[in-house]
Amino acid sequence: MAKRVFAIAAHPDDIEFMMAGTMMLLKERSYELHYMTVANGSCGTAEHDRETIIQIRRQESINAAEFIGAVYHESLCDDIEIFYEKKLLTRLGSVIREVAPEILLVPSPVDYMEDHVNTSRLAVTAAFCRGMINFPVSPPRETVDHDVTIYHALPYGLRDQLRRAVRAEIYVDITEAMKNKEQMLVMHKSQKEWLDKSQGINSYIITMTGLAKQAGKLSGRYEYAEGWQRHFHPGFCSENADPLSDVLKGKCFVDYS
Repeated sequence: MAKRVFAIAAHPDDIEFMMAGTMMLLKERSYELHYMTVANGSCGTAEHDRETIIQIRRQESINAAEFIGAVYHESLCDDIEIFYEKKLLTRLGSVIREVAPEILLVPSPVDYMEDHVNTSRLAVTAAFCRGMINFPVSPPRETVDHDVTIYHALPYGLRDQLRRAVRAEIYVDITEAMKNKEQMLVMHKSQKEWLDKSQGINSYIITMTGLAKQAGKLSGRYEYAEGWQRHFHPGFCSENADPLSDVLKGKCFVDYS
């Protein structure tokens, strides 16, 4: 049975910005890919009504997931409604038990907006509860008992909420994956105009490429990179577990400084 990597982000296109290159490299090494955004993209528009934009962004995410051969998992709530609360936690916990990943990719715990931060918190807690028989999930699923190693992506802009620079522990060389990473992001066509208007992002492709180039520069050795920080191991895996670095040996740099 193939080992599984599960990328959980807040909104449609977040995976493409900060995680997709690493996922593609893991696919080349026989990992089964799983793709989920907790929110459905309901607020990511300046022109469509709620139901229309949800359907548009759902299909864009499905297209992007299919492009890299990932299993798509349905979103759980509207944008700006990702709260760290029990109902949402039990639903996400059920999905994590279903997928039972060995590697879990999640947002940074320090990011510019609460949807991202709360997605990180929810995913970590849901993974922590994966083997707890007395923690009910919805829908009910059997517990899982194998290790999972959690990696946090770098925050958008590579800075925390207070504008402080954030460095990674692990830099993954995604230079050869950049064309496909760009193609995945292009599939989120509804976001170009919205991001231009709402956040001053002149071109989401240029912005994504710039972030990957910044991470590459921070690595000191790659042209383009995605950066990761390992979550503390208790309750998840052994102290020295680092499957991302082990599997991507030769394509990543671990910075212990």
